[in-house]
Amino acid sequence: MATTLPNFRKQIATGDLKPVYLIAGAEHLLVIEAADLLRARAKVLGFIERDILDVEAHFDWSRLGDAGRSMSLFASRKVIDLRLPTGRPGKDGSAAIVEFCKSPPPDTLLLVTANDWSKKHEGAWSTAIERAGTAVTVWPLKREEMPDWIGARMAMRGLKATPDAIALLAERVEGNLLAAAQEIEKLSLVHAGKTLDLETLEASVADDARYDVFRLTDAAIGGDAGRAVHIVQGLREEGEEIIPMLGWMLTQLRLLLRLASASNVDSAMRTERIWPSSREGLFKRALKNGDRLHWERCLNQAGRIDRIAKGRGDGDAWRELERLVAAMASPRRGAVLITS
Repeated sequence: MATTLPNFRKQIATGDLKPVYLIAGAEHLLVIEAADLLRARAKVLGFIERDILDVEAHFDWSRLGDAGRSMSLFASRKVIDLRLPTGRPGKDGSAAIVEFCKSPPPDTLLLVTANDWSKKHEGAWSTAIERAGTAVTVWPLKREEMPDWIGARMAMRGLKATPDAIALLAERVEGNLLAAAQEIEKLSLVHAGKTLDLETLEASVADDARYDVFRLTDAAIGGDAGRAVHIVQGLREEGEEIIPMLGWMLTQLRLLLRLASASNVDSAMRTERIWPSSREGLFKRALKNGDRLHWERCLNQAGRIDRIAKGRGDGDAWRELERLVAAMASPRRGAVLITS
């Protein structure tokens, strides 16, 4: 069964869960939070054990079947957390997922998450998931939907705000849900239980020239290598963590890869709904200088940084991040900058 995100939230709130779920979409924050919601509900229902399978290059798909057949050490129900960032399992992966869905193991829940999705991603494997369980497609919010989303999230954090204050925040974050969520978290620490008016919000979210990942990504895409590297250094000095930053960077790199693969870039940009439209110039510049292979290299470099930051690889994650943003800004030097 295919469903929407609001219906998904309602469905898992009561009763038992389906044996298989797919949560897919390019809106990274919404995918993460939907998956977290499902895991929390599963835990309440006794799914205590959890196997995490990160699908990377040369992933051994027999691990999915093995995870389904292995008995729990604690006689509890188990979640198999299959992370498929690209939304493309390939021939072997598709076959493995289809086989799993034919007869899902008892007391086991398979959660497949993908951070990229379109009609082109659909196949026998996603159809099998819909038949055996539930598929949730997470589409980016439209511009006119942002104020309601911000208001609802504020309410969840014990905040109230006037309509003009919410409109200001929506304008400032320019459609970036992660940026909005971060601002709301900061506001909740200071103004919980209060009603924020326009003046208060302006003072709270004033641009104090603090370096952040959104400015960093735009500087890199826009070709300003010096500024991008300087921002990385500023983030490091401020004690920021790399892993949370990579989510937004990966989203933008995957977008660049999709655009670089499109036969008509202008049409693809309209489909992708780049917001605000002023950012289209950044992407056009990047696409003019970097081809599909370059953006694939950048994605691979981001994956390497993620592994280093998680202790699964050797190297200096911050140094590799500097190399990545420099390569993004200077595609013609990319092969040299991000080749070990």
